[in-house]
Amino acid sequence: MNDGGPTMTDNDTAFLSRAELLLGRETMDALSRTRVILFGTGGVGSWCAESLVRSGIGHLTLVDFDRVNASNVNRQMMATSQTLGEVKVEALRRRLLDIRPDVRITTVPEMYTPDTAGTFDLDGYDYVVDAIDSLDHKALLIRKACASKATLFSSMGAARKLDPTKVAVAEFWKVKGCPLGAALRRKFRQTGDLPVRKFQCVYSEEVVPNHRPADATGELATANGSLMHITAVFGCTLTSLILRDILQKSGAD
Repeated sequence: MNDGGPTMTDNDTAFLSRAELLLGRETMDALSRTRVILFGTGGVGSWCAESLVRSGIGHLTLVDFDRVNASNVNRQMMATSQTLGEVKVEALRRRLLDIRPDVRITTVPEMYTPDTAGTFDLDGYDYVVDAIDSLDHKALLIRKACASKATLFSSMGAARKLDPTKVAVAEFWKVKGCPLGAALRRKFRQTGDLPVRKFQCVYSEEVVPNHRPADATGELATANGSLMHITAVFGCTLTSLILRDILQKSGAD
């Protein structure tokens, strides 16, 4: 755990008093020093970011190249009629600072790719959260994060799901019924470049068929349906994994 950074102030204590009742002061101080980097600020990542900030995380880096568009509004926390066209990480940063003005937010409006991966020092973080959609980029981040000092938590596919009670957590190689998880495992096996350590994933075995219009073209023809009550549960479950890990390491459980 990163030992640098601030401890809780009186204002933090008031704001996070209900969290402290549950977690204890020692864990809250640990949370305020914890550094998290979150890749992907869409339906899953945006809710993970908000729940992290509301829970007391002190340092959060947001990585996403995309801009808010109309199809994001049904499930992404910072996507509203007022933020259309804005860079996602900047719209999200503004929202998070409205919640906690003292939280340290860094934004990186870039895509995680083989060309940009070297610019991220993952060893400088306590936790890496993977909420990336792209198979190739997700596989790359998983490999890099597993080779770093940081603890990785990863979201599998949150689309084509309706039942939040089916959202679960498992070690990556034990994830069942998730098409994205299966595709990642195939990719790792085909290349022979496997993650060097195990990591926990949020997933669901549920796969609901899309109701695709007969004349669907472009983005609509390839997109999958998704809803906020699922993506938010995925995001909040990622936060719970971080909180429980910090609680265990702080010895306050």
